[in-house]
Order: sequence, then structure tokens, then C-alpha cells
Amino acid sequence: MQFARRSFVRSIFALGVALTAAVPALAQTPGKEFTAISPAQPTDDPAKIEVIEFFSYGCPHCNDFHPLISAWAAKQPGDVVVKRVPVTFNRAAWTNAAKLYYTLEATGELARLDNDVFKAIHSERTNLFDDKAIAEWVAKKGVDQKKFADTYNSFGVMSKVKRADQMAQAYRISGVPAVYVDGKYAVAGNNFGELLANTDKAIAKARSEKSGKK
Repeated sequence: MQFARRSFVRSIFALGVALTAAVPALAQTPGKEFTAISPAQPTDDPAKIEVIEFFSYGCPHCNDFHPLISAWAAKQPGDVVVKRVPVTFNRAAWTNAAKLYYTLEATGELARLDNDVFKAIHSERTNLFDDKAIAEWVAKKGVDQKKFADTYNSFGVMSKVKRADQMAQAYRISGVPAVYVDGKYAVAGNNFGELLANTDKAIAKARSEKSGKK
């Protein structure tokens, strides 16, 4: 896959340069729309088809993919659950970005500020990778500073970040954005449109399997 790169915060993005190509290994496999993973991973609700997007606010490709997958997710039927899992790759900068995501989610601010985080980092060149910068930015956005700080530093948020890291390891994530369906299928694609089209195909297969069809 070929994606335009941005030059912002080179010292930070350089930490994951080798990791940020969208689904590189799968995209290079001709004729593979999606690939079964082994072992399959558990999902939260066996009655639903779970789609996971592994991402990071710090990833320029995730920034480009975000509006597309968001619009796609909004159109999914009731048997499909779309979840997002921020990866850290054991980097402090991306760990803080993951903490920001889970804090916004826990404080009810994610829907309002999710797009703004991507915009701040990738368009406005704002460094949202250290605690102080994050705190100052959310304050400017009208977020209660004490509530945010308490949540950002809470055991609950750190537990979610740790769990996200465990999932990334279990799924063997080496690049983002990466899309997986129902804990069984890693989706490939030569561009974002193809990636989402192939996700639809993996969902159809998972749906047929749940209904007992082959």
C-alpha cells in the first residue's frame, strides 16, 4: 500500500515508521481478501459479529482512514459491533495517546473530540503526546480539568491500555490501521476502499458461519 506521509513531529512518528503501514503483510498477498488467523481470538458477544480496528491517534494513516471507517461503521446493521483498540507498540508517546482515547471515552467526551484529536495532531501540528500538552489541550476544549486528570491517571484507564496491548499482542499486530473480523479474520486491501469492501466480505462469511451455513 502506498500512503502519503506527513512530516509533523518526526521524532515521535519515527518511533513507529516501520509499524505504521496499513496491514502490510496481508496487502502483499495476491488474491487474499481476508485471512484466517490462528488461534482465533475471543469476542465480547458471540451473538454479534465483532469488527476491531487497531489504530493510534499518532498514526498518519489512521488519520486518513478515520473518516472512512467512521462513515462505514455508522451504516452497519445491528448484528455488527465495531470496536476500536488503540495500540502503543510499547512507545511512551503512543501510550499517552491511548490514555487520551480511553479517558475521552470514560468521560463521555469521545464523540465530541475524537475527530478533533486527529485534526490537532495531523493538521494543526499540535503535540498531544505528553501529559502536560494533553491536559492543556483538553482544557481549551472545555473539558473539566480535574475530572479529566483523575480519569487519565486512574487504574481503570491504565487497565484498558494494558488490555489493549495484550490484544495487540494476541492478534500479532505489526502495523496500523489493521482490521479484524469476529476474532477470526485479518482483512487485507490495497487501499482503504478495498480494505472496507473486504471487511464487508469477511462479515458476510462470519454471518453465514453463525447461522450454520457454509
